[in-house]
Amino acid sequence: MAAKKNTKEAAPPRETIVRFEDVSFEYGHNHPILNEVNFSLRRGMKVTLMGQNGAGKSTLFNLIKGTLAPEHGTVQVVHGVTIAMANQVIAPALRTKTVREFFEASFSKKVYDIDPKIDAVLEVVNLNAPKDRIVSSFSGGQQARLLLASALIQDPDLLLLDEPTNNLDTAGIEHLTDFLKAYKKSCLVISHDAEFLNSFTDGVLYLDVHTRKVEQYIGNYFDLLKEISARIERENRKNAQLEKKIQDNKDKANFFAQKGGKMRLVAKKMREEVEEMEEDKVEVRKEDKTIRPFTIPMQEDIVGPVLTIESYTTMDPKTHTPKKHVKRRELRKQNHLLLKGPNGIGKTSLLEALANGTAEGATIAKGVRVGYYRQDFSTLNFEHTVRESLLSAMEKHDEEKMRTVAAGFLITADVIGKKIGVLSEGQKGLVAFARLVLERPGLLILDEPTNHINFRHLPVIAAALSSYEGAMILVSHVPEFVAQIRIDEILDLGK
Repeated sequence: MAAKKNTKEAAPPRETIVRFEDVSFEYGHNHPILNEVNFSLRRGMKVTLMGQNGAGKSTLFNLIKGTLAPEHGTVQVVHGVTIAMANQVIAPALRTKTVREFFEASFSKKVYDIDPKIDAVLEVVNLNAPKDRIVSSFSGGQQARLLLASALIQDPDLLLLDEPTNNLDTAGIEHLTDFLKAYKKSCLVISHDAEFLNSFTDGVLYLDVHTRKVEQYIGNYFDLLKEISARIERENRKNAQLEKKIQDNKDKANFFAQKGGKMRLVAKKMREEVEEMEEDKVEVRKEDKTIRPFTIPMQEDIVGPVLTIESYTTMDPKTHTPKKHVKRRELRKQNHLLLKGPNGIGKTSLLEALANGTAEGATIAKGVRVGYYRQDFSTLNFEHTVRESLLSAMEKHDEEKMRTVAAGFLITADVIGKKIGVLSEGQKGLVAFARLVLERPGLLILDEPTNHINFRHLPVIAAALSSYEGAMILVSHVPEFVAQIRIDEILDLGK
């Protein structure tokens, strides 16, 4: 009996909706970003965009959106394809808007009867947000959900997400992950959270900060690491073989050259072969550099309690009503406190009030220097150059010491003269950490210090925080990061 033919046809390839063809882009002659980049995005694909801090990932997003134009090459977007982007932070001009006005600003034309649409996307991002509430009154995690909702309300064919897990608590990340798994349209995500990415991604675009090329891989981030490691091994093996041949030819060429006569022609031919082999050597990928191990020095001559808390206030995330708690806490040298609680309960507000010395019921000992790492980098003056910012963190200006510290955080000569405002979010984070080293604080206050930071740097940062000998208060929603840090006490605002 003849076997039945399988009449089921293979699924047709998905339509390409975005294509980069030999795209080059630079911010002035001294700041090239992309060099003849080629890749494509297909309909329905969920792809991760990865690369070192400052490589140009956000720039690539803006080229896709059309807010930037390439210097050379073309960015082709299929006619009719709609694109929406959830930025990392809410623009200052939108922070004073109401929730309704914030969503209205997502559209170029007036949308009538927008309230039901707002209700629908707020439900998707699991956020209770009265439409007349001012955007700036929301916590960082709640604002992250608003940013995602502002992109979703546009119902785009291609969703661009720039570090969407920043500021989200565990429940928020789980909710976003479930949403992306079920999402039927195309999505391109920038994130340093490997576990989050591996749960839904179909492929990876890797933007190499050294070659300024984009490499396209199928599979998740762990697949990418395996493939790159195998390639590096092959390239190193090939180069080692060529090096041996090159040295052999050089030795023989030198030997024949000394013989004179026709042997000199043989030597010349061998030298030409050496030049050809030198050109055949593979330029092995320079992997993302990691910041050097560092120590945050503690302010000297601190005696007794550094911070005394008699009471503090939390906010109900749903009703936004305050509640006062009377509970005494003392932080002394070598005391590390982890501050926990869901988005919207008031962690950032409490840290800000403590850092500014305006928290009711809390007192910082006289003369104690506070090192404050804010999740939105608002402690940095964006008009200052990196050099000015770092020098201003020092009690006594020391150019050589400042540059040595800066180099450990990958703040190189081509970066140090730039204004803070033009840096990537990840580079701003490294500047903020360099400032903490130079400040020598007695009290360290850190609000989501993993946001925007390349995952390669996080173990180094965790080690520095764990060994810090002053008093420290930490807020972080990344359990893998917190697990690497010595924590002496936990204050859960949600209980």
